[in-house]
Amino acid sequence: MVRKRGSLILCGAFLFVACNGLLLLFLWGRTPIGRFGEGGGAEPGGREEWGVAKIKGGGTNLAGEVIRLAEEVESELETQKELLKQIQSHRSLWEKRKGMGKRQTDGGKVENKEEEHKPIPQLSAVPPTDDSENKDQSQEENTPELIITAVQNPEVDRKLDNEIKELTDYTKLEVTVISPQVVIPILVIACDRVTVKRSLDKLIQYRPSAELYPIIVSQDCGHAETAQVIGSYGSQVTHISQPDLSNIRVRPEHRKFQGYYKIARHYRWALNQVFNTLSHSTVVIVEDDLEVAPDFFEYFRALHPILTSDPTLWCASAWNDNGREGLVDPGKADLLYRTDFFPGLGWMLLKDIWAELEPKWPTAFWDDWMRHPEQRKERSCIRPEISRTMTFGRKGVSLGQFFDQYLRYIKLNTDFVPFTKQDLSYLMKENFDVNFVKQVYSAPLVKVEELQQGGGLTGTGPYRVQYSSRDNFKVLARNLGVMDDLKSGVPRAGYRGVVSFLSRGRRVFLTPPEGWTKYNVSWS
Repeated sequence: MVRKRGSLILCGAFLFVACNGLLLLFLWGRTPIGRFGEGGGAEPGGREEWGVAKIKGGGTNLAGEVIRLAEEVESELETQKELLKQIQSHRSLWEKRKGMGKRQTDGGKVENKEEEHKPIPQLSAVPPTDDSENKDQSQEENTPELIITAVQNPEVDRKLDNEIKELTDYTKLEVTVISPQVVIPILVIACDRVTVKRSLDKLIQYRPSAELYPIIVSQDCGHAETAQVIGSYGSQVTHISQPDLSNIRVRPEHRKFQGYYKIARHYRWALNQVFNTLSHSTVVIVEDDLEVAPDFFEYFRALHPILTSDPTLWCASAWNDNGREGLVDPGKADLLYRTDFFPGLGWMLLKDIWAELEPKWPTAFWDDWMRHPEQRKERSCIRPEISRTMTFGRKGVSLGQFFDQYLRYIKLNTDFVPFTKQDLSYLMKENFDVNFVKQVYSAPLVKVEELQQGGGLTGTGPYRVQYSSRDNFKVLARNLGVMDDLKSGVPRAGYRGVVSFLSRGRRVFLTPPEGWTKYNVSWS
């Protein structure tokens, strides 16, 4: 038994030695392996990789190669470290932007709490894109780009500009400033018109982005069929309902105006929802009987910066009160004006203006109330030559007032005007007033009879017709086919008392005498 066990042990030892010997012979005769994936991979005869220099005897200096790679990695880390140091040195500036969105008064009170939540700049170093053939290619590949998301705060922007200049001068960074686009919600005021579908269909058809232009339909009246139509759009719109449907106590002589009281109540509630509950900074208001033009969204997107930067403006409107066929120039779809008359019917309002108006919002007739000097405060709106909205709703609380005579004939723009690519700075008051007054009062003064058929005028204008009193204005306006009513002395579509329109293909300015200074509020 012992002898048998010893034989097994000797046999096992022999096999172990033999196997290890064969493995050693195999490895001794194997061809050296190249780098995988390049120049022949791991196959025999593949080309030299990694830049390894051969030493005498045919071997490779592996230790030297490892040292060289370590030096390259260390050099690259030093470069990255320097860049991080430069960015970190400016870190305090970006952290300040969290708190500096507030605008403080001299006493330190916050004027605009909304700014507190604006994003701080996002910093990212990426290779720049440059098509210049004269630029050194190696330098281009290693030049980082600094991308900064701008926050609309003049004081911070000035500091940031200086810091960016210092940083870019030192590091040769390329700078791209990305301004976040403002979300402009569309508020549709609805009640009991199932034809709201026509309005919503056009809004959705022409809307370039659901994210930038959310549609909020605010419904009063509790009309079930209208609610069903609005609900059929699903997530394409947000449907909110005015909760108070009760009648409003009014004076006996105003019982027939109950609808106007409910509309004013609804507007107040809906605008508070947009600005205070949903926290938007601006809104475009339309009603359920308005159809919009193809460039409706483009128009308001382009006017938003003008509205926010010029304190003498308080709204932008898509509507021209004298926008009937024959009174507007079909070749001037891009022509815009300032107007002292609040137009409504598709208009943009800013949150700070609503904060001013909301505490004193009227119980009825809100649009006429907007035209009072106490609300307007000598501010103006922007309006187009050719309307970007048209109304199709004869039925309403006004019982068709003005609809058959004027509103049904309003020309809706059909040409897309790329307003966001145009320079609209001419609409700023300091630019517009000088050019407008010069153009108007340099036009030849003519009588209304000369503009009528057989009057003898042959040119295309512009011509000027002058009024001197309220009654004189009304007579001239009726003869020329424009709306003749005034609100607190302001004519519809008028600016500085001037109404601009076409008459028989000629540009005409219906104007007060030269040297106009203010409106006569008794002209109403």
